[in-house]
Amino acid sequence: MNKRILTMQDLSCVGQCSLTVALPILSAYGVEACVLPTAVLSNHTMFKSWSYLDLTPEIKNIYENWTTNGFKFDAFLLGYLGKATLMDLAEECFDSFSADGAKIIIDPVFGDNGKLYGGFDLDYVAAMRKLIRRADFILPNVTEACFLTDTPYTPDYDAKFVIKLEEKLAKLTDAKIIITGAETGGDICEIIYGKNKIDILTHELLPVKKHGTGDIFASVFTAKILNGCSVKDACQAAAVFVADCIKATDDEHFYGVLFEKVLNKK
Repeated sequence: MNKRILTMQDLSCVGQCSLTVALPILSAYGVEACVLPTAVLSNHTMFKSWSYLDLTPEIKNIYENWTTNGFKFDAFLLGYLGKATLMDLAEECFDSFSADGAKIIIDPVFGDNGKLYGGFDLDYVAAMRKLIRRADFILPNVTEACFLTDTPYTPDYDAKFVIKLEEKLAKLTDAKIIITGAETGGDICEIIYGKNKIDILTHELLPVKKHGTGDIFASVFTAKILNGCSVKDACQAAAVFVADCIKATDDEHFYGVLFEKVLNKK
């Protein structure tokens, strides 16, 4: 029987990110992908303007009907939530709709390059710090790890700095910790920390940055974990997939990557 996963994040009607990448990628890897959209945006926020419809008021109604219908999920993937109040609703979801042994994967998604994204504040970080204690896997970038551990960010970090961040995160959660997109020594790395064992996966640092690649990484990683891969193999597969997406995307395509080209070849 296929694994059934619930992914909880926003839906941008235009723009290759969040639910519009999670749904096709999880499905292509043979996972039944169910969604809990936290908001609907006309398009993501790299465009000049956007609309935003908050779906938080509807979530309790959704939960009521899921309870009536007896739905359970084998895993949860959380991405961009946007509001601290959604953390409590996420925990309620875990408590009410987890199948036996359900895995929780959290990509914190609130900052990069030493700064919080627009619309986020330290109250959101504090709520996320509380939520990650429920996770089996967390996928922060270096900035998010710094905020979660109250560590000053430096752009000149090295692998030792990242590992120290993971040691601090390990005091907040029992989750396997994967810090993604760490740029060290001219390469890009995923640094995996768990049970006092550290693995560093190193890849070519491509000369461009594209929107939505973190969402793609999290989706491929989650699909691979649910299909029985090791954490190291899941990270490797996700990193290669993201790199292939970037290489398949021309410079004019500014708002995401053409992951569809890569998905068709997987």
